[in-house]
Amino acid sequence: MSQNTPYRVRFAPSPTGHVHLGSARTALYDYLIAKQTQGQFILRIEDTDRKRLVEGAEEELMKSMRWLGIDWDEGSDKGGPYGPYRQSERKEIYQKYAHELIKKDMAYYCFCSSERLAQVRQEKQKNKLLPHYDGFCRNLDKAEAEERAKNGESHVIRFKTPKQGITVVHDLLRGDILFENSNLDDFILVKSDGWALYHLAAIVDDYLMKVTHVIRGSEWLPTSPLHSLIWQAFGWEEPVWVHLSVFLKPSGKGKMSKREAADLSNDGYSIFVKDLEDFGYLPEAVINWVALMGWSYDDHTEFFTLEDLVEKFSLKKLNPSPAAINFSKLDYFNKQHIKALDDADLGARFIPFFEKEGFSVTLKEMEAIAPMLKDRITTLDDSVDMCAFLFKDEIMHSPESLVIKGKSSEETRQLGIGALEVIKNISDWSIDTIDQELTQYMNEQSLTPKELFSFLREAVSGQRVTPPLFDCMQVLGKERTIQRVKESLEII
Repeated sequence: MSQNTPYRVRFAPSPTGHVHLGSARTALYDYLIAKQTQGQFILRIEDTDRKRLVEGAEEELMKSMRWLGIDWDEGSDKGGPYGPYRQSERKEIYQKYAHELIKKDMAYYCFCSSERLAQVRQEKQKNKLLPHYDGFCRNLDKAEAEERAKNGESHVIRFKTPKQGITVVHDLLRGDILFENSNLDDFILVKSDGWALYHLAAIVDDYLMKVTHVIRGSEWLPTSPLHSLIWQAFGWEEPVWVHLSVFLKPSGKGKMSKREAADLSNDGYSIFVKDLEDFGYLPEAVINWVALMGWSYDDHTEFFTLEDLVEKFSLKKLNPSPAAINFSKLDYFNKQHIKALDDADLGARFIPFFEKEGFSVTLKEMEAIAPMLKDRITTLDDSVDMCAFLFKDEIMHSPESLVIKGKSSEETRQLGIGALEVIKNISDWSIDTIDQELTQYMNEQSLTPKELFSFLREAVSGQRVTPPLFDCMQVLGKERTIQRVKESLEII
């Protein structure tokens, strides 16, 4: 397919939980090639597995994608020419195509009970054979089977998989992959409750929605021959198959498990997009990070905006090798993208994190602290840890923390009184003037910066570590700075 041809791609998640990094990467790659080729990106909700649905998951999915900056052209919330875009609303469509396969003798009614199927599986396993269906109903008289189904006898519809030869699936990253048909099962297309299974529903939807490329995780490779056989059975031209690299846990050993994912959360990391937002990561950084897990532009360029990726991304440069999840790299990218924001934008992003901790702050206040923090924080929520003292009514101190190292309490108090007088006499409350006046006082008293400024830092913040002291004093304001130094002297 020519690069000039508009691609139609789909992201088709099941609303069964939080959106994880694998889904985010698939959606991103879909979005990028659709934008690149002036094509269409479809969001299709695959919700036929009714037992696994999680309430609110579809809404969270859309919210997470929009947070990442990934929007779609067609979907259940937007409509489009090939809807509906929710599989639970397409049941009759799948029924129609399943019966078409029966007419073509590529599928059949199966009336076997669950007890009989369990017995067949046990026998096969005992004889060390693949636990596949034994084909008991495969060659039933078609008219008889049709009549039994019409009379309401419980049944499923199975695909009549060829038992000889091979099925070849061409993957864009891996080339031709060969599957022995004798190893494939007569898999179920439609369950006894009338709901189509993924294998049929996804293929019918991809055909009717004119999908040109199917991008998905490599965990779908084992079932790819089943999907290819359905396309062939209908006589339809298959889409371009792209099976992405699998994600490995940070150690690089094995896939991420649920327990390890829970452990990550304790360290401020997660494989779920919503958590990363809550932890203070920027969507720009998450996009940059995820894009490079399985793709590279060259051997040295790492910083990408979404606009850069639309311009530079290429399916041909995808790497099928497994990719370890490196959270240190996410931290690195987050720092870089924070630095790239202007003060107003960065300040606006701080606001929810301060509000979450009960602070009522303004954009003007947040914009004032943005330049102080830009080079010092890894995540947005670090801003609260570093600067919450600026917005508190009271600061808690212990007398010991205020005493200058190597000085007595009284010596510290006297030096503090002198510093307080200097502060009171500063008329131009700017960073440069505060610096100049207090540095002069420090030199007159033969103090080191560590001695005087550590006292003042503790006095105004109650913290050992803050952004630059004079910046903090300037934002805090002269009156509040004086008040805090006074309170500290009383404690000493």
